[in-house]
Amino acid sequence: MKKGYIWKRLLRSLISILIIMIIVFTMVYTLIPRENIFFEDSTYRKLASKSDDKTEYVYSTWQKLGYLDYVRINDYCLTLYPAGDPRMTDAVQPESKESADFVRIYTEKGYTVAQFEVSGRYYAYKDVPVIKQMLRWLSNMIVVDTIHSVEDENNPDLERSLKFGKTPTGGLALIGSGSTHKYLFYTDSNFPFIHQNFITLNFGTSYPTYQGIEVLRVLFQSQGTEVKRPVTFETGLEQDSAINFGTLTYKSSVDRMDKKKFVDNYANYETFKDQPSMVGTSFIMGIIAMVLAYGLGLPIGVLMARRKDKLADKLGMAYIIFIIAVPSLAYIYLFRYLMTSITDLPSVFTTYGPADVRSWILPVISLAMPSISGLMLWTRRYVVDQMNSDYVKFAKAKGLNRREIFNKHIFKNASIPIAHGIPTSLAACITGALITESIYSVGGMGKMLPNAIRQYNNVMVIALAFMFSTIFILAVLCGDILITKIDPRISLSEKAGRT
Repeated sequence: MKKGYIWKRLLRSLISILIIMIIVFTMVYTLIPRENIFFEDSTYRKLASKSDDKTEYVYSTWQKLGYLDYVRINDYCLTLYPAGDPRMTDAVQPESKESADFVRIYTEKGYTVAQFEVSGRYYAYKDVPVIKQMLRWLSNMIVVDTIHSVEDENNPDLERSLKFGKTPTGGLALIGSGSTHKYLFYTDSNFPFIHQNFITLNFGTSYPTYQGIEVLRVLFQSQGTEVKRPVTFETGLEQDSAINFGTLTYKSSVDRMDKKKFVDNYANYETFKDQPSMVGTSFIMGIIAMVLAYGLGLPIGVLMARRKDKLADKLGMAYIIFIIAVPSLAYIYLFRYLMTSITDLPSVFTTYGPADVRSWILPVISLAMPSISGLMLWTRRYVVDQMNSDYVKFAKAKGLNRREIFNKHIFKNASIPIAHGIPTSLAACITGALITESIYSVGGMGKMLPNAIRQYNNVMVIALAFMFSTIFILAVLCGDILITKIDPRISLSEKAGRT
């Protein structure tokens, strides 16, 4: 397989992702009424009796979410006069010359100009085309943190520098001043031991659920109760703390408690907690279930093929037909009822939490059950097909015994299509399992996409659509590459076999 082919496939994958995102942006920003995003917003309901404040909140929120560009007369006047200038009071009034200029300028720019109901002050807005919304989102997705990232009017003398030092927990670090993150690179005792905040991904801020929290933080932040350990802060303060110092970011205004712990404005942080993140929980459960599925599905499928039409084959087919015929919701509930009746295993994940092995047993087995049946079915089919191939008859004629024929030829050829699905199965671990996680009350990723759609959390929907589509499209490519490593005779080159 030539390297050029991989680059072509990557280009096609990129185009596929862009097409998917165009579809998602079109559905989210044109087919769903934008007013629906406020159904879960308590702040919006509180402003019901305050007309001007409500209008300001609605249009500023739509601007943050990318629906439109929004400008107030106050914003326009700030381009003419400095903040606090006495002329601002008269300039923002509806009858002022500045207001007349505002109406004329923004009307010519294609904006819709309107007035607040109570104050009469002007504002203007213009819808942003879907393609432009997507390009803005993509252009802001990769963030490079430099010493010029922070612009704080309250701290005009902010030092901008880079230096090597240590974190309060003793790890080596590249420390920035003027950057958003304090530690651009740092080490600690947590895998993968070397971490960086220099380049980060920005998928936007969640709204209305998890309001004000970045999407990636919602998905990847640990859950549960805080885990504290003894820490000596840079100020000399010694106390038990759960602060994750690698997450320290710039804070414009520090309070008295911050000054006790920190020597600068880097006082925003996340904390260590005793439970994995939503992505981590789903991934752990998915990985174990995948290992269990392959560990049982493959050998049982081979056994069924070698004992075709005998008892082992008939029992395996009975299980496969049961899993296919019965809705997953029904057999998972049945399995949970039977297992909790004869064992002391918990019926829900939250009974003992992720720290207890017993919490994982039933969800993992339930998640693995359909995968086991699928692998049994396809392994049996592939092995039976290979056993009936002409090359097997030829090998027998040459005097090879059944074990040699099976191990060196039949199983190797039959494993090719099965191996192709491994990267996709691995990718599915990240997306979570909606039914299994819901039945066992597992705090994983399975619920995130349907919940985001139901709650009109458009930022989360777009981010998850991008993540999932990218992961699965690349997983398909990895599957193609994997089968070429298993069997070098397979070539993915478009010109392979041509003369």
